[in-house]
Amino acid sequence: MPVKFNDILEALEFANTGTGGGLGDFRAFVCKQTAEIYYQTNPLYSGELDDELPDDIENEDKYIPLPDKRDLDLGKPLVLAFAREFLPDDFDDVRYFFSKRGAYPKFKALLARRRAIERWHAFEKEATEQALREWCALHSIEIIG
Repeated sequence: MPVKFNDILEALEFANTGTGGGLGDFRAFVCKQTAEIYYQTNPLYSGELDDELPDDIENEDKYIPLPDKRDLDLGKPLVLAFAREFLPDDFDDVRYFFSKRGAYPKFKALLARRRAIERWHAFEKEATEQALREWCALHSIEIIG
């Protein structure tokens, strides 16, 4: 069964929302048979239990968990690719930022100083969509749109 690309993209964003900063706070799954997407939250953060998750949601033969953006190389490797292409004079600084904790606020400040925030968002969006389409193809998830 095909699934709408925007639905998969929304599920990826949800699965990468983690308010606690830990993996597993928010998860999303795609059913291989129906293409239905299920959302799971950690009740410690949401205060609620999940709505009608299948009992066998952890069965990877039936349900595919959406990846973490880092699994798709959409973290540090993407930032470095962007800096290499669009901020070559700042590449060493960006690489240094990402050798330590707290890199993203420094990177965002640099983007603001260089008036490159919109360019970064467009670059990140395009890379995310491409990586997600490749992930869907790898997992035989038929997408439309």
